[in-house]
Amino acid sequence: MERRTYLGSLGVAGFAGIAGCLNSLGLGDSNTALQPADDHPSDPSYPSHGDEFPSFSIPDPVAGTTVSLEDFVGERSFLLTYFYTSCPDGVCPALLTRLQWVQEDAAERDYADDIALLAFTFDPKNDTAEALKDHAEGQHLDYEADNFHFLRPETNEEAKQIMEEKFGMPITPADEADDGDESSEDDGHDGNESHDDGNHGGNESHDDNESHGDGAHAGHTEIVHSKRITLVNEDGYVERAYPKAVQSEMAVTKDQLLEDVGTVVGVE
Repeated sequence: MERRTYLGSLGVAGFAGIAGCLNSLGLGDSNTALQPADDHPSDPSYPSHGDEFPSFSIPDPVAGTTVSLEDFVGERSFLLTYFYTSCPDGVCPALLTRLQWVQEDAAERDYADDIALLAFTFDPKNDTAEALKDHAEGQHLDYEADNFHFLRPETNEEAKQIMEEKFGMPITPADEADDGDESSEDDGHDGNESHDDGNHGGNESHDDNESHGDGAHAGHTEIVHSKRITLVNEDGYVERAYPKAVQSEMAVTKDQLLEDVGTVVGVE
């Protein structure tokens, strides 16, 4: 599939029409189509329901372009998750599986132009363009589709800064983390929960004592991070920040995710 060159041509004109778009959708004073989720944190440190998503501009090494928030505002909603390819315990594959669910559903129900799928790596040192391509193929993601983008900062230091300062999500090398680490207490993963990558019905258990070599893969450092997926509407407001989207009692199911995305993009 050829990637259509919509990025870079949209500009920031969409911002000017936010109020009009919202009123035309019948949302009144609300900036969101979804109501707040009862079981989500009420005052989290990260962008959540009703918040404007912070501006970003991050390279996509596979497409050879830079992806910015302004590329989507006024044009399409987006679903964003955060991962690294050498993640050892199934969390990151489970997160990316949820993007695959939406990509497949969007193609089947003809709303691919209304939703973008973004995967941010916080380990750019190891996650090269080729590594990302290979990983996408293993996840059955069409990385050449115009609605999919990898986001890869230039360095791990820059990735950590973006994660923590813009996205409000601490990340910590596993050998530096302790029991009080915020990324573990908030919504980080510790390898003690069930593996639910969408291919095993959520019933395959993960053995916390399983060896992963030197971290995720040999020579790679395991990283403690969040299990979050963020759904942002076309006006740039967060509709959902699923705080523990996988491997938890709060894991978002396929039916719920597709229902939420469908509501936000206006597809029944």
